[in-house]
Amino acid sequence: MSGNIINTTDANFEADVLNSDTPVLVDFWAGWCAPCKAIAPVLEVLANEYEGKVKIVKVDVTSCEATAVNYNIRNIPALLMFKNGEVVAQQVGAAPKSKLTAFIEDHI
Repeated sequence: MSGNIINTTDANFEADVLNSDTPVLVDFWAGWCAPCKAIAPVLEVLANEYEGKVKIVKVDVTSCEATAVNYNIRNIPALLMFKNGEVVAQQVGAAPKSKLTAFIEDHI
C-alpha cells in the first residue's frame, strides 16, 4: 500500500476527510470485493500523481459500518469526492485509470 493512501476508521473519518484542507477522494471498499481489489493499484498510482493536490482515503465498509451507513454506501467500490467537508461527486463501481483521473480532475 502506498504511503500516500490513508486507511481511516469511523473515529478518524472527520479528521482525515471532513476537516481536510485539500480535496479528498474516499474509496469505500471491502477485502472480499474483487472490483475493489482491481482498482486498488490504480488508486495507489493516483495517490502518488496527485500528492499534495488530493488525498486518497480508504474506508473498509466491514470495519467502518457507521461511516458507510452515514454516506448511504450500498455498492462498492464507491468513490466519493469531498471538498470542504461536503460530498461533491460520486463514482460507483470499478473504472479504468483514465476515468478515475477525469473524475479527480473534474473536482479539484
